[in-house]
Amino acid sequence: MARTSKAPLLTLALDPGAAEPAYRQLYEQVRAAILEGRLTPGTRLASSRALARELGISRNTVLAAFEMLLHEGYTESGVGSGTRVSVVLPEALLAARDADARPAPAKPAGPALRVSRLAASLDAMRQRTRTDQRAFRPGLPEMRRFPWNQWGRLAGRLWRHPPQDLVGGGALAGYAPLCDAIAHYVAAVRGVRCSGEQVMITSGAQQGLDLVARLLLDPGDKVWMEDPGYAGLRGAITAAGAVIQPVPVDADGLMVAAGIERAPDAVLAAVTPSHQYPTGATMSLARRLELLEWVRRADAWVLEDDYDSEYRYAGKPLSALQGLDDTGRVIYVGTFSKVMFPGLRLGYVILPEALVGPFLAMRSVLDDAPALGLQPVLAAFMADGHFAAHVRRTRALYAERQQAFLELLARHAGGLLRAEPDDAGMHLVVGLEPGLGMSDREAAALADGAGISAPALSSYFMGPADRQGLVLGYTGFSAAEIARAVRRLAAVLEAGNN
Repeated sequence: MARTSKAPLLTLALDPGAAEPAYRQLYEQVRAAILEGRLTPGTRLASSRALARELGISRNTVLAAFEMLLHEGYTESGVGSGTRVSVVLPEALLAARDADARPAPAKPAGPALRVSRLAASLDAMRQRTRTDQRAFRPGLPEMRRFPWNQWGRLAGRLWRHPPQDLVGGGALAGYAPLCDAIAHYVAAVRGVRCSGEQVMITSGAQQGLDLVARLLLDPGDKVWMEDPGYAGLRGAITAAGAVIQPVPVDADGLMVAAGIERAPDAVLAAVTPSHQYPTGATMSLARRLELLEWVRRADAWVLEDDYDSEYRYAGKPLSALQGLDDTGRVIYVGTFSKVMFPGLRLGYVILPEALVGPFLAMRSVLDDAPALGLQPVLAAFMADGHFAAHVRRTRALYAERQQAFLELLARHAGGLLRAEPDDAGMHLVVGLEPGLGMSDREAAALADGAGISAPALSSYFMGPADRQGLVLGYTGFSAAEIARAVRRLAAVLEAGNN
């Protein structure tokens, strides 16, 4: 069997009728590829034999071109390493020598930056948080203790000899065994009533929110949204052209009576009833029933974002709002990114039966089938019990970390910040002590400058904020990391207060 070349693909075309000899044509084309950056420094070129075979010329012709490139410093070679693009090119040396003698060429003027009003409004509303792994990024799971060995074995087993139905393209709803596994899981753990046919796999929860908004909303439709609330959900609703009606939240969750008073003709209520984001409130049973009664009377829909329900540390697990719905008007959205790892980018939407057909029809135009690369791996991961075991381990771990976080805050930042335990979730809303002498946005800016992610609670409000605080995640960080970050946060706030 011929050995496969690992050299980069490069389009070369020699003209046998040209006056210039073939070796010179080859030299010029490879030199141009190097200078234009298509062959980067250190890149290994194809062997002279492979290149001669590919171009249909003699090997001596290729060797002559390679000799010129080597002599002029464009390439370098060593025993056993083949021919590679030089790390320092002749033009780079000349440019360094003549940099002061030549003015830099003016860059051509590009087109004037213009984006749509929608794009500008979405950029303005997004949360200014980073996607790195610094403390105290909210919602970041502990990835160092993920069972990577089991995951890797399953991936290797499934993709070493994949069946044709996987590599040939997937169904619009997603990989059927994964849809069934999700249906069984949410029924057992969250009290959701559905079949696998109602489960739609998405590229994370955000895509699910966007697709549901496109499915249900027309421009100008009114939507209830929790205030404060999740910026990503606001973005999906705004992108659909709907009008957001902020509805306040108290200790019992969304204030349904306020929503009815402000926008009785709304067509959708978007809620996080199990663990309101970001306040952490749990919607009471009375409020849930009140919301479902309004939905029935108004002929509206509920979008239930159940983003971190796996993590409840005390009391009886609460059933999803969807399980209480007997009219088929609740759409349930879940994600695996916070339970497993963010890079997985797999979520799901559970639709009422009446919406399955319209959803698939819309998706066939907008989205096509979701990528199948990791779906069968996740299905096997769930079927083999690894997912449930991982949830149990991390639930115990996160409960310990919350307790350690509270103790460290009290010890090092007791006069600056105050926090209470939360029975659920992956973050805490930490209040500001009166003596701190600054707003939560000022505190968040100081924290950011010290390399700490501490979003201001007031930034989650659409209207005037009636509360101040910092939204701090604790689940993705060890006790030692939490301790270091708490001390650093306390020091920067103390310095800013003086």
